[in-house]
Amino acid sequence: MSALETHAFQTEVNQLLKLMIHALYSNKEIFLRELISNASDALDKLRFEAVSDDSLNEGDEELAIQVSFDKDARTITIADNGIGMTRDEVIANIGTIANSGTKKFLESLSGDQAKDSHLIGQFGVGFYSSFIVADEVVLTTRKAGTEAAEGTRWVSKGEGEFTLETVEKAQKGTEIVLHLKEDMDEFLDQFRLKNIITTYSDHINFPIKMFKTEWDDEAKAQKTTDELEQVNKATAIWTQPKSELSDEDYTNFYQTLSHDFNEPLAHIHNKVEGTLEYTSLLYIPKQAPFDLYDRERRYGLKLYVKRVFIMDDAEHLMPTYLRFVRGVIDSADLPLNVSREILQSNKVVDKIRSASVKRVLDQLAKMAKAEDQSDYNTFWDQFGQVMKEGVVEDFANKEKIAKLLRFASTHDDAAEQRISLEQYVDRMPEDQEAIYYIIADTHAAAKGSPHLEVFRKKGIEVLLMSDRIDEWLVSHLNEFEGKPLKSITSADLGLDEEADKDLSEEDKQAREALTEKVKKALEEQVSDVKVTHRLTDSPACVVNAEGDMSAHMMRIMEQMGQSVPKQKPILELNPDHALVKKLESLEDENKIKEWSLFLLEQAQLAEGDQLEEPAAFIKRMNTLLSEMI
Repeated sequence: MSALETHAFQTEVNQLLKLMIHALYSNKEIFLRELISNASDALDKLRFEAVSDDSLNEGDEELAIQVSFDKDARTITIADNGIGMTRDEVIANIGTIANSGTKKFLESLSGDQAKDSHLIGQFGVGFYSSFIVADEVVLTTRKAGTEAAEGTRWVSKGEGEFTLETVEKAQKGTEIVLHLKEDMDEFLDQFRLKNIITTYSDHINFPIKMFKTEWDDEAKAQKTTDELEQVNKATAIWTQPKSELSDEDYTNFYQTLSHDFNEPLAHIHNKVEGTLEYTSLLYIPKQAPFDLYDRERRYGLKLYVKRVFIMDDAEHLMPTYLRFVRGVIDSADLPLNVSREILQSNKVVDKIRSASVKRVLDQLAKMAKAEDQSDYNTFWDQFGQVMKEGVVEDFANKEKIAKLLRFASTHDDAAEQRISLEQYVDRMPEDQEAIYYIIADTHAAAKGSPHLEVFRKKGIEVLLMSDRIDEWLVSHLNEFEGKPLKSITSADLGLDEEADKDLSEEDKQAREALTEKVKKALEEQVSDVKVTHRLTDSPACVVNAEGDMSAHMMRIMEQMGQSVPKQKPILELNPDHALVKKLESLEDENKIKEWSLFLLEQAQLAEGDQLEEPAAFIKRMNTLLSEMI
């Protein structure tokens, strides 16, 4: 044995540990589910490693998990003969909360205990759920294939520090002893522990064993024998016929697989036989994890080959935009020694991936068409932005994904609008040729844009977009059902052509003179000046020349640290507005320039642009206002 070493938890881990223990107290029985799930993972990993190195089994004929308790000592023990851990792995991997996302996760917590408990579950409580019921935890482990003298013991009371020492451990694997808190005697009961195992862990693909109990006539009570009995079915749920499984079975497996306390929105269970043979069980969650937008963070799919666990987070089986999907894929056609490199260029994997994506998209389409839209609305609120990535990422399924998209629009003032492109097209007047949209930094900015004025006047619906990804979305989604998507901030909308036909020659000349005058005053700031009928209440707006990057896209690029080439907007004037009429009446070139700059900068502010000299704008506005008093 080595000398005892004491280590401090990281500040964030200690903070989360305290929060977790209190937030999850009402779900305290999940500690057993979590520890059994970890033990199952350790057995899975050993079975996979032993395919190429049988000596790692160390003579064990059966891989199993054992759960026992001691009423006198007030302890519960969970032991496995799996892969085990080295001392360094204990420090690095003992619990999933000690990872690089901890600080970010803590920032996502709201302070609402009920809501936070669901987030904590999704973060993955793992080993540290032990401290919900225990005031001291002793973990002893040894990596398979190492000497008996190379065991490691980890001990903590969950109060800011833990101790480590090297110990003798004859059997490979991990043993966890929980010293229960005073009010946790309910778990020192055979029936209670069995019930938790059969509720949450019945599907675990390894035997979970407990010492058998029998009736003692003399003591008039149950007594524990020395005989072990298996208490779970140990049948992988995905291998069972769907007809034999209940919604509760599917939910329990999902919660064990994902560490999520919510029920899933949907599950998709398929067995494929023929040229390919595989089974998939996929889940669509109800709530997004806190790090959903970290595209490098791999989630949810476990890959098995003939029920042997191969790898976690098999990203080759699901595209990035569907990274929220959780589940299992079990193939009979892949080799047991398959690697990530082999997965990258494997035709079997490509076919499984393609079929899995189709099943997920078909399930979402089914939810989207259901009479009760509550499930799909929940899905869209949680995962809508990442689904938009699919239009860019998955060309083969672009049309399917486009039908799943939802937007706010000017159709009504409901706070939570979810308009599909199909609904928009169905409502279009026969003579409308395009699907119109506007992108702004916020929903409020989009809804209040002066560009909408003529569309409201003409009763034309406009999609209101404000997600950061929307610029990339519309650059790849050029049309839907034959209708082009067109930004209402583009210069050429063709909405005022009819109105121009009614103008007298004198009016046309006056307007031409106005635009020439303003264009001369702003020759360094704008590429062109036009009179438009797109405005009814505002004096001016800025629009993009055909092919130019939108102002919103330029702002996003700048925020990302990208250098953006300077481009001049087009200024459009409302000839019927009092401020434009005032400008039209001016003869002094300095006054014309001041008024022109004022209208331009006002229009840029309405677009959400940052002015280069906001103080100069304020001074100019105050001067012009004082002259009008």
